[in-house]
Amino acid sequence: MGLFDRLFGKKEEPKIEEVVKEALENLDLSEDTEPALTEAEEVSQEDEEVEIVEQAKLQEEEIQDTVEESMDSKPTVEVSQEEIEEFPNSEEVSEGDNPEHERTVEENNSEVLEAQTPQAEETVQEKYDRSLKKTRTGFGARLNAFLANFRSVDEEFFEELEELLIMSDVGVQVASNLTDELRYEAKLENAKKPDALRRVIIEKLVELYEKDGSYDESIHFQDGLTVMLFVGVNGVGKTTSIGKLAHRYKQAGKKVMLVAADTFRAGAVAQLAEWGRRVDVPVVTGPEKADPASVVFDGMERAVSEGIDILMIDTAGRLQNKDNLMAELEKIGRIIKRVVPEAPHETFLALDASTGQNALVQAKEFSKITPLTGIVLTKIDGTARGGVVLAIREELNIPVKLIGFGEKIDDIGEFNSENFMKGLLEGLI
Repeated sequence: MGLFDRLFGKKEEPKIEEVVKEALENLDLSEDTEPALTEAEEVSQEDEEVEIVEQAKLQEEEIQDTVEESMDSKPTVEVSQEEIEEFPNSEEVSEGDNPEHERTVEENNSEVLEAQTPQAEETVQEKYDRSLKKTRTGFGARLNAFLANFRSVDEEFFEELEELLIMSDVGVQVASNLTDELRYEAKLENAKKPDALRRVIIEKLVELYEKDGSYDESIHFQDGLTVMLFVGVNGVGKTTSIGKLAHRYKQAGKKVMLVAADTFRAGAVAQLAEWGRRVDVPVVTGPEKADPASVVFDGMERAVSEGIDILMIDTAGRLQNKDNLMAELEKIGRIIKRVVPEAPHETFLALDASTGQNALVQAKEFSKITPLTGIVLTKIDGTARGGVVLAIREELNIPVKLIGFGEKIDDIGEFNSENFMKGLLEGLI
């Protein structure tokens, strides 16, 4: 079964005769009545009610006795006349007569109750639905308005549809391929009305992402040390993603270490060090302006000697100086392999989803500089441009392996194409 069928069900619709027949067979004409209680059950139920009332009375009497005892046991405080005269303008106000006090007590009680009430933890699908809401509603509104404006399927329809898809950041290549396939599909099914192509549009988007069904979305964890190299321009959330992942892996019982190899930007080192302090994992740093490769070498040796499970290396993102960056990353790669020949096991490119097509340009440029095994898609919750995942998949064939759902420390997870496509497209059919 294909991805589209798993997400949205089979394409074939049941015949109306079968629907009517099934409805008649399942029709229940009997009255909804509750089964009558037996005489023994009624007696048992009455006994239980009497017992509950008696227990409530006993509890009320115990509370009253406790209150009376506490009132009787209050210590008597003797106040001299001199002490009274020191505060001639003071007024006696009991707690019961102070409405402000009562409001404060009620608010405090309410806060305590809220703190004690456990917050329901979001499921993975709920995180996808929440973070893709802007993308889904933006694309859905445009698609619905588009289909409502056209009365027939003609060449102008396909040209406008291609433009709409490009504006939705699915990429020029995806938009072009999709409209070409839709032209063929419309002729094949003799579709005359635009709304008849709604399901086909969604189906083709899913098929374009699915391709041959091989996603390679899983992270290649090793039995021993797993080395992850992170690249990406400054400001895309690379260092923050590393910090959140460190928390995630440590919570899973892994020994984690971080390496601050972006040595030419003091803020990057300080930020990663703060994340290490926050999630309680060691961070390997070097002196200011140190050679990044030397810091990586120190981190690799420490990781091996200390039995670290996951080593994450933060690197510079100076894409405007590609030659220097390429030389730096190549040197880091050689140093890593000197200690662990098969490493790095993952090279992740961090991309800010809110930059849309600019993220696609960055992915193309970085893929020329260094081999990439996966993408970390950040800030997906704050943008309507989540369709860039489809563009990356179609034009670069680099799998998205990690996705950031928001600002909380646990708002990061491994990418799942089914959850993503469901969160992106559900409700449009």
